[in-house]
Amino acid sequence: MTLTEQVITISVCVLAVQFTRLLPFWIFPANRPIPEYIRYLGKVLPAAMFGMLVVYCYKNIDVLNGYHGIPDFLAGALVLGLHFWKKNMFLSIAVGTIFYMLLVQTIFI
Repeated sequence: MTLTEQVITISVCVLAVQFTRLLPFWIFPANRPIPEYIRYLGKVLPAAMFGMLVVYCYKNIDVLNGYHGIPDFLAGALVLGLHFWKKNMFLSIAVGTIFYMLLVQTIFI
């Protein structure tokens, strides 16, 4: 890509991100109530997305071969335990990821 193409690509990306971040404030201004359907989606979508993420992470585990998914399930259990204990999503995800990487790079080679 030429320099001009790179600048155009980055500019379009910045505009798209800013547009999608500002769009909810334009559609739902502060002086109007938020529709009930949107409130409902705000309550159920985070849990649905995390459920899809869990399914995506565990979908390729083959329990009949290799390590039978042991590092995956250990890291998942650690994430659950930390999250229920500390109620800190960042801590749970970071420690779980580090623990998983240590398992697959040192113990389950």
